[in-house]
Amino acid sequence: MRLFVWLGGALFVAALAVTAWTYATVFGRDLPYSGSTTVLLDALLFGCFALHHSLFARDRWKARLARVVPPSLARSVYVWVASGLLIVVDLLWIPIGGSVYRIAWPAAALCLGVQLVGAWFTVRGAGAINPLELAGIRQRPAAADLQVGGPYRLVRHPLYLGWMLMVFAPAQLTGDRLAFALISTCYLAIAIPFEERSLVRLFGTEYERYRSRVRWRMIPYVY
Repeated sequence: MRLFVWLGGALFVAALAVTAWTYATVFGRDLPYSGSTTVLLDALLFGCFALHHSLFARDRWKARLARVVPPSLARSVYVWVASGLLIVVDLLWIPIGGSVYRIAWPAAALCLGVQLVGAWFTVRGAGAINPLELAGIRQRPAAADLQVGGPYRLVRHPLYLGWMLMVFAPAQLTGDRLAFALISTCYLAIAIPFEERSLVRLFGTEYERYRSRVRWRMIPYVY
């Protein structure tokens, strides 16, 4: 059982690494534009990951999962499936091609700076939650504290803001990178209201007060 949990955590890290590699190399290839049909097919492919990621993060589906697996393994099973689906998206992605822009150095340093800021938001936000919980290695304590400090003072979902900054700010924006950024960010934006309903049920008035103090969900002064 312990081995299953740690292997799930390793798969979680591997899925992130494969996605980063795919975005940096495969999505960065200079290819001719293949048409809107390819964009739709890739969106449907990502939707398979998104559907599982959202549904099984909801309390109702968590309860159903708890009927077939021990509670101590529920998070790990979720991580196993989600990580596997993310790797499938990376491997089965159909090249879209096309080029939106290409920025040369030294101006490209600004793009790198924006991506590093995004990485900081992601690391700080995940660190506050506990990365071992995200990877399914540790269960979230029943009396876990609501995180309201650090990047959570700017937006309520700093991991999502960090993701946006990383995927939308490469020095070379290809059609594949743009499509991946738009599709994944739209999913996150749509998922936020459902996620916050779960947080209200978990933390009650404490989260309501936090939400009233930090107005912006994902993008300061926009959303």
